[in-house]
Amino acid sequence: MASTFSRFRGQFEDDLESQVARLSREVSSLKKALAKRGATAYEDTRDSASDIYEDMVARLSDAMPDIARQSRAVRQAARDNPVAATVVGVAIVGLLLGLLARGR
Repeated sequence: MASTFSRFRGQFEDDLESQVARLSREVSSLKKALAKRGATAYEDTRDSASDIYEDMVARLSDAMPDIARQSRAVRQAARDNPVAATVVGVAIVGLLLGLLARGR
């Protein structure tokens, strides 16, 4: 009976060791697959961000002449109407201070 038990125990240990080795190989394979997917996702995200940045720079450079023109118009209006410009400036500063005070 002891020999039957030791044979069964030996087979059980061998089977358990082979299962552990198989699971270890599967975990290693899963780690490699996840690393590849992570690298691919990183590259895709980096490429998308680069495309978005390039698009924003192109749009901004296209809009710069209009922004400069509007800025000159605002400066000229402020020179022509200094009192109104001062009142608007004080109102904007007050609005910003009010928003900052509310945030606390």
